[in-house]
Amino acid sequence: MSPKQQRGEATVEQVLDAALRIYASSGESGLTLGTITKASGVSSGSIYHHFGSLDGVVAALAHRSLEQLLRTLLTALTGTADARSGIQAVVLAYLDFVRAHPDAARLMHSVAADREGMAHAGQIRDSQEARLTPIALWIQGHRESGELAELSTPMIESLVMGPVVGAVRRWLTVGDLDLEEAAGALPEHIWRSVRR
Repeated sequence: MSPKQQRGEATVEQVLDAALRIYASSGESGLTLGTITKASGVSSGSIYHHFGSLDGVVAALAHRSLEQLLRTLLTALTGTADARSGIQAVVLAYLDFVRAHPDAARLMHSVAADREGMAHAGQIRDSQEARLTPIALWIQGHRESGELAELSTPMIESLVMGPVVGAVRRWLTVGDLDLEEAAGALPEHIWRSVRR
């Protein structure tokens, strides 16, 4: 990588780190080009060069957080011996990620991230192919071994992730759900929904 590319990547990370801090302290409404330039020390021209727009900054931030989450989930999954422990490890890893990175989780589960996800779902999925393919192959292998239900990979992903995302969103927004309770209840209930 050339020095120019290294400086460009450092600038991108600097902007994203500043944007996440602003988002954490002021929410989406506080995230403006002015606040990002002030907090990051990066010029607005450079931000437009790297991200195209303020929406581009938010999309890149959500994308970075998703990438970190998927890396965490893949690590949890590949360290397991069977389908049951794999499903349970993924559920617990997701909840642990949210506990460790509540600001990134809040952004990933925000209306802005949902809009971006709906508008560019195919592109986002394609950009995460390196992390999603091993997960799909893991599901396929355990379905073929008879451990997982004869359901499509997207259906198994939905049955596993849907309840976790729902619990996390409730914790982030309403605040009346305890993540420790979720960690105690969800892994087994989710396993029952996808086992053969």
